[in-house]
Amino acid sequence: MVAAASANVANLTSTSVFSNRPLSFFMLSGIRNSFALPMRTCLKPITPLRIASWPPHGRSVRAMSTSSSSPSSSSGSTLEESVKTTVAENPVVVYSKSWCSYSSQVKTLFGKLQVKPLVIELDELGSEGSQLQNVLEKLTGQYTVPNVFIGGKHIGGCSDTLQLYNKGELEPLISEATGKTGQA
Repeated sequence: MVAAASANVANLTSTSVFSNRPLSFFMLSGIRNSFALPMRTCLKPITPLRIASWPPHGRSVRAMSTSSSSPSSSSGSTLEESVKTTVAENPVVVYSKSWCSYSSQVKTLFGKLQVKPLVIELDELGSEGSQLQNVLEKLTGQYTVPNVFIGGKHIGGCSDTLQLYNKGELEPLISEATGKTGQA
C-alpha cells in the first residue's frame, strides 16, 4: 500500500505557468533543494575552529578550566562560579565566537572606543566552550553570542550593545565600570 501511494505521488504532474510542459513532483522538489543555501548562525559552528596558541597574543585571559576529576554536576556550578567571578572582576567581558559577525561588530565597537574587553572565544575552548555557553544561558537567558557584560551586569548581545551606543548610554556604563576596577 505504501509503495502504491509513493508511486501515485511520483506520477503527480502539473502544468508549468510559463509553458505547457508537465512539471513533476520530483522536478519541483529538485528546484526547491537547489535554492537551499547553508546558513551560519552564532549558535553552532559548522566546523569547529582550533587555534594552536591560547591566549591570543596581546591578551590576558584568565583560565576558566575545571578539574577533570570533578563530577559533572559540580563542574556546572564551578563554571557558573567562574563566569560570575570573571564578570565581577573585569570591567568589560565579551563571550564570543571567533567566526561570528555579530561578535566581531561588538569587538570592533569596543576597539573604536579604545576599550579592551576581556574576550573569551567559546569556539576556541573545545567542549568547555559549549559548557560555558550553556552556563551563560542559565545565568542570562541568552544562548547566542556575543554575550556582553559591563560592570558585572549583563548588557545583552550585539543589538543591545549597539543600541546603548547609539543612545549615548554605553560609554557612561564603561566609564563607571572601569572606575570601579581601575582598569581600561
